[in-house]
Amino acid sequence: MTTERNHSKYQQKVIKRYYDNRDAIGLQRAQELVTELYLAEGKKREKVWDSLANHLEKAGIPKSRIEHLRAQDDPELVAKLITEKI
Repeated sequence: MTTERNHSKYQQKVIKRYYDNRDAIGLQRAQELVTELYLAEGKKREKVWDSLANHLEKAGIPKSRIEHLRAQDDPELVAKLITEKI
């Protein structure tokens, strides 16, 4: 059985919309994580960066740019990038 046969037409449409809007979803979650990044310290900050990098990647940001932002460790730079993408 193919995936299409396992899902109803409604479910297929929901899945398609998710993937069509994946970059917007990634940016929205990245915006939320920037706030957390401002407040986080220590190990929590590393976890926030991991999640933020994942969502920025989903939003279509190149890995090299994400690595540069992470090396800078400046939430303001990430916020500016997200603002540019919106």
